[in-house]
Amino acid sequence: MKNEKLVHKPLKAEPEKVVPPQHLATEYLANERTFLAWIRTGIAVISLGFVVSRFGLWLAELSLTEKQFERFRTGASVPVGIGMILFGGLLSVLAAWRYHVVNRQIEQGKVKADRGLIVLITILVMVLSLLMAAYMVVSVNRL
Repeated sequence: MKNEKLVHKPLKAEPEKVVPPQHLATEYLANERTFLAWIRTGIAVISLGFVVSRFGLWLAELSLTEKQFERFRTGASVPVGIGMILFGGLLSVLAAWRYHVVNRQIEQGKVKADRGLIVLITILVMVLSLLMAAYMVVSVNRL
C-alpha cells in the first residue's frame, strides 16, 4: 500500500438533486414542515426574549420598592431581550424566504441545500449565546 496523505478538499457547492414528478407532493409537504419548524423556533426565541426583557423590568420595579433589591437593575436584560425578539423575527423572515426559494426549486424539479444560510444562522446563534454568556458573567460579578 502506498502512503496516501489526507488532503483537505474545499467544500463544493451542493449538487442539485432532480425531483421525480411522483415525489413532488412529498417535497412540497417536507418544505412546509420545515417552514413551520422555523416558525416555531422563531416564536420560541421571541417568547424567551420577551420573558428576559420583562424580568429585567420587573427587577427594576422591585428595586424601587424593596430595599434589599436596590442593587438589582435591568442591566442588559432589556437589550438582550430585545435582541432575542428581533432575532426571532429575523428567523421568521428567513423561513419565509427559504420556503419560497425551495418551492421554486421544487417547481423546476431541482432542489439543492443552502449551506450559506446554515452558516449564517449558526454564526448568529453563536454571537447571541456569547453575548448572553458575557452578560451572565458580568451580572454574577456585580453581586
